[in-house]
Amino acid sequence: MSNPVKITETVLRDAHQSLLATRMRIGQMLPQLEALDNIGYNALEAWGGATFDSCLRFLNEDPWERLDTLKAHLKKTPIQMLLRGQNLLGYNHYSDDVVRAFVNKASEHGVGVFRIFDALNDVTNLRTAIDAALKAKEKPHVQGCLVYTISPFHTNQTFVDLAIELKKMGVHSICIKDMSGLLKPYVAEDLVKKLKAQVGLPIELHTHYTSGFGSMTYLKAIEAGVDIIDCALSPLANDTSQPCTETMIATLEGLERDTKLDRQAMEPIAKHFLGVKKEIMKEFNLPGYFDVNPKVLDFQIPGGMLSNMVNQLKEMGAADKYQELLDEMPKVREDLGFPPLVTPSSQIVGTMATMNVIMMANGQPRYTMVPNEVKDLARGKFGKTPKPVKKEVLEAMKIKPEDMITDCAVADAKEPKVADFKKELAEKGYPNASDEDVLSYALFPPVALEFFKNNR
Repeated sequence: MSNPVKITETVLRDAHQSLLATRMRIGQMLPQLEALDNIGYNALEAWGGATFDSCLRFLNEDPWERLDTLKAHLKKTPIQMLLRGQNLLGYNHYSDDVVRAFVNKASEHGVGVFRIFDALNDVTNLRTAIDAALKAKEKPHVQGCLVYTISPFHTNQTFVDLAIELKKMGVHSICIKDMSGLLKPYVAEDLVKKLKAQVGLPIELHTHYTSGFGSMTYLKAIEAGVDIIDCALSPLANDTSQPCTETMIATLEGLERDTKLDRQAMEPIAKHFLGVKKEIMKEFNLPGYFDVNPKVLDFQIPGGMLSNMVNQLKEMGAADKYQELLDEMPKVREDLGFPPLVTPSSQIVGTMATMNVIMMANGQPRYTMVPNEVKDLARGKFGKTPKPVKKEVLEAMKIKPEDMITDCAVADAKEPKVADFKKELAEKGYPNASDEDVLSYALFPPVALEFFKNNR
């Protein structure tokens, strides 16, 4: 009996986030949207992640208008977005009413699949976003994530237990989110089998090729019964991106799990995005590719962060510190309680590692300078880390026992509300700001103001 594997295509979001620092414009997507819509994908991941920030900060685009354009051309295939739970698309936690307002507005504008995760796998940070998506009047598909990582405190059964919690919260499916390409093929087989047996929801697998495991991991997961895999069209596949769409389709042709998708129809689409890739590489002086690096099993930096990190080091004139930074990352991660490295924890750990490398180069000890976000992670503002932060690190950061946050939900309740952001924006000269602009400002205040100055 035929049991097709479904494919979610990432070329419009994670693929260019991973290889091209999230610099693809809506105009570069537009010529192939109808063709993509006709392929028969499970979903097109096209919004969320770093795209919202990049639209405002680098591309002079309104992310809400981008979503409207996508929806106008994608009539058959659901638009999927990546949402960071209580973080939404920013780098802080937001009050519950901001989270609900954002989810509802995204659903209104056309998001059909909400993939919701928390960097620490703390379900406290997932409840509001999941609940809001489940209650949205457009009835989107709501997917809960297991943020996959490896440490002395993570096992396949701990991820299954998390999936059971997500099922209780009402999600429609489970995604294994392997943002750094850490999931080994036979471990994937075991995890998928356990999830299928103990959870009973559709299982989607998302990985990156960074370690070189990608296609092998997908194949073993498919044999174990995974329902959906995330792939990227060939010009933006592999390296730190997802395994190649066309290759995975060809692998399964004529077999029980045949995807039934037409590879020939993808050829002109892939040719277009090869041209787009070359345009972006030239405009932003980006390499466009990364070598497979098995050392990712140690430094664990997500695929979507590597391209941005290389770019930032280059802009800082510190490109020669790249390897030292990779070596420092696992040390900082262990010091901070083994958090999974995904936005925002990956950026927080990465920033701290960068500061340590720079301080040590100047003869200063580690944790001489500590950004506030790092202190917030250590204090528990973002939720509970898998292991307590090392006592000596807390002391080096001058964090006292009374500074610790034991319930991040209580702390989130003190954050500004939608009305507060609306009032702030009015005071800054935008009294008639739309709901969308208020939400953009809530997530990225200085960046949004600069965008409004040029576009409103």
